[in-house]
Amino acid sequence: MPSPRQILSSLLFCCVFLPPAACAWGPDGHRIAGAVAQTLLTAEAKAEVDALLADETEPSLAGVSNWADTIRGDENWRFTGPWHYLNVPDLGCDYQPPRDCPDGNCVIGAIDAQTRVLADASQPRQKRIEALKFVVHLVGDEHQPLHAGLRTDRGGNDFQINYLGEGWNLHSVWDSLILRQPLQHDGSWQAMSTRLASNAPLLSANELPPHSGPREWALESCALIGAESLYPRHHKISGSYLQKHRPLAEQRLHLAGVRLAMLLNNALTGPH
Repeated sequence: MPSPRQILSSLLFCCVFLPPAACAWGPDGHRIAGAVAQTLLTAEAKAEVDALLADETEPSLAGVSNWADTIRGDENWRFTGPWHYLNVPDLGCDYQPPRDCPDGNCVIGAIDAQTRVLADASQPRQKRIEALKFVVHLVGDEHQPLHAGLRTDRGGNDFQINYLGEGWNLHSVWDSLILRQPLQHDGSWQAMSTRLASNAPLLSANELPPHSGPREWALESCALIGAESLYPRHHKISGSYLQKHRPLAEQRLHLAGVRLAMLLNNALTGPH
């Protein structure tokens, strides 16, 4: 398991030396989704989570929410790269597992598989810890719309954007730029997560289907790309684009937290 120093170094490398899209939602975004989920765990699920994370430097869902990104550069974990996204041929979002998720190697298949490991008390403890960390991160990933995007431009990574003279790509805009102002306004990821967790209207606008899961959540993200016109004309955006779409980004983070809690509650204590 990586040491705290290795984890910090990996996060710094990810966020400084790699393109912004390499850190989905940015470290703060994943922490926010984890913190929202933490407030919604049942007592039984929370006890199980606490037991699994007891040896972590930050023993919370927020504290382990970026682990799956920190290990991606390690040669022993490179095979997990495709677990962070789903790419489809077009925005009709017609998901065909043999084509779009071969051998379960996409965000949908990875969440399903890691949730099964987490729910299986007969699995080795270390395997369940890793499974929990993957589930926390990947549920956050698939609620970022461009993580369920087009294969032709790699989920917006190849769609170049000019923002106030700076070069971005559409994926990186949604990973980090779109959350910059709300985080500055709230003052910290903790404050933003508290605001989102207490903001019931964000959830009431999205009734949770009783049997929804990773497949439906990813395809929901895919559908939002076209429905909300996330691709700007002329490859250029201004502050008005960010202002228009920030409520959607916050809503997706909030839903990621709510649905993560639902998934963990079901996996660790049975249906609720």
